[in-house]
Amino acid sequence: MESLLEKYGYTPDKERISKRLDAIAANIDNVTNPEVLASCMGLMDLTTLKAEDTPASVTKLVGKVNSFINDYPAYPLPASVCVFPNFAALVKGSLDSKDVHVTAVSGAFPTSQSFLEVKVKECEMAVEAGADEIDIVLALNSFLSGDEESARNEIRAMKEVVSAAAAKLGRTVVFKVILETGLLVTPENIAKASFLAMEEGADFIKTSTGKVSVNATPMAAYVMCECIKAFHAKTGRKVGFKAAGGISTAKDAICYHSIVKTVLGDEWLTKDLFRFGVSRLANALMSAIEQKTVVYF
Repeated sequence: MESLLEKYGYTPDKERISKRLDAIAANIDNVTNPEVLASCMGLMDLTTLKAEDTPASVTKLVGKVNSFINDYPAYPLPASVCVFPNFAALVKGSLDSKDVHVTAVSGAFPTSQSFLEVKVKECEMAVEAGADEIDIVLALNSFLSGDEESARNEIRAMKEVVSAAAAKLGRTVVFKVILETGLLVTPENIAKASFLAMEEGADFIKTSTGKVSVNATPMAAYVMCECIKAFHAKTGRKVGFKAAGGISTAKDAICYHSIVKTVLGDEWLTKDLFRFGVSRLANALMSAIEQKTVVYF
């Protein structure tokens, strides 16, 4: 049977990619400017996913998003606020701007280790609670065992329930699949997982949960973006890319911004096709733009 890499005519070339990443790293200072840094603000899924999250702490974060437009009117608002699914309704009811989405991690995040029925139900409940975007995790228990069909079936089941629940409410919901690239380890596994997730309906593929020892890396991002490009060439469907996990400096943001621009082009540099999952990056970007320490979020 034809492999996914054969199907899309793509095999990661680690040496070639490393050279291109070296070139990107060498050019970061030349492409760093206030306009690009500000645009990265508008690509953020502003995230709080801590065990100690409470209704009060989540409400406080949303309050900062609400006041941001008055305090920093020249900056774009973040693309979304990303929370655990039990906080989706609170965020939905507290946000002033409809341009800021509610993202809910679902499907037994961050491990995806539960019964499929539980994962599906959690996705459905998150949509019903007001989530505009759902982030799930690839079932690594199946994928790493070589059972790609079970991994496919899980994504498909969650995608179907998210789409159906959204349709009942007369809206659409963005569906993101987290690959957990640090645990996939090899560029070949990352590529296979990317194509698998896109074939099963992912609107975005995302690097990481931020909950393992190795999260987003430039190599993983480059491979994923090349897979998105190959998938688009074959199917005509544009899939978004989300970098998450350990992205905390302005230089990090420019690096991933440059990777997307290099591989996919300027048309991918919008919040419809490119996101950062961040908890610390916002202050770093603001500090870089303002040229002083800013602690806002």
